[in-house]
Amino acid sequence: MPSLDLHADPVDLTAALVDIFSVSEEEKVIADVVQAALETQAPHLEVIRNGDAVLARTNLGRPSRVMLAGHLDTVPVNENMPVRREGTGDDEILHGLGTVDMKSGDAVFLHLAAALREPRYDITFVFYDCEEIEATKNGLGRIERELPEWLQADLAILGEPSNGGIEGGCQGTMRIEIRVEGVRAHTARGWMGVNAIHGLAEPLRRLAGYTPRVVDIDGLTYREGLQATKIGGGVAGNVVPDEAVLTINHRFAPDRSSEEAEAHLREVFEGYDVKVVDLSPGALPGLSAPAAAELVAAAGGKAVAKLGWTDVARFAALGIPAVNFGPGDPTLAHTRQENVRAGEIRQVAAVLREFLS
Repeated sequence: MPSLDLHADPVDLTAALVDIFSVSEEEKVIADVVQAALETQAPHLEVIRNGDAVLARTNLGRPSRVMLAGHLDTVPVNENMPVRREGTGDDEILHGLGTVDMKSGDAVFLHLAAALREPRYDITFVFYDCEEIEATKNGLGRIERELPEWLQADLAILGEPSNGGIEGGCQGTMRIEIRVEGVRAHTARGWMGVNAIHGLAEPLRRLAGYTPRVVDIDGLTYREGLQATKIGGGVAGNVVPDEAVLTINHRFAPDRSSEEAEAHLREVFEGYDVKVVDLSPGALPGLSAPAAAELVAAAGGKAVAKLGWTDVARFAALGIPAVNFGPGDPTLAHTRQENVRAGEIRQVAAVLREFLS
């Protein structure tokens, strides 16, 4: 079994983590390695295992608790293992699966777990499994059901890639289907049928003319979106189709509840059969919470809105202010070109060390 040196440079720790295969649902080895490292190199922490998640925490009686959470799994390998390193110093680039999403964030958290013996907050570390696949398998959901006391904190920091800056909250996401019924007929006698695909012209016109909201929350700008993502229909090359389905994705600002977002879409597409097929609520940034404000100050005093969905929404649903803060460019996540700059890993580690010390 490989081993980790938690006292090493977080850049070297990132490289070691990247070289451990951990595609979703195959995280046992990396969880074993992380657990062993924490138990032997961070004796000041209480460490437990839950499935292929590893949890650790201080119990110092501090008045506030901060949670640092990161997933251990990656998307499937795409000719990007093992890690490849180019350059030197802070300009060194680490290429490989998980360098961005999110083993560099995990490396920072693991390094701090061993290094911070007397933090000014109590700290909970959560390294969890199955984030990159369907939400029902997400390790955070299992931990919430089985160990809810471990998910109590005054601030949660998710190590998702954020270009080394603070990203507050996240958008909600909803996927709907609009189904149009027609009447099947031979195309040679098309007047005898009703073309369901043609029936999508009006919903598509409404989409093309839609103006999304731009919302300011806690000084952060969230841009909503409404986009057609899929059209299904058709029977054969000589048949008027009697059914067509338009799939639409709505990204909504976190000042809207899921119910409000759904009501808005039903208003936009009034007169059509709207079916919600996927939904994840957003998360308010919560930057006015004392610990969150202190983190933003430690990171340079600036935060931006998270334009996407992350597990910060799970923490927000528990009433915990949560931010995304990790090394790496999120646009490189899940690509063969995943890479992260060494200086950004060290910068995130330095900010968190200052904030927590």
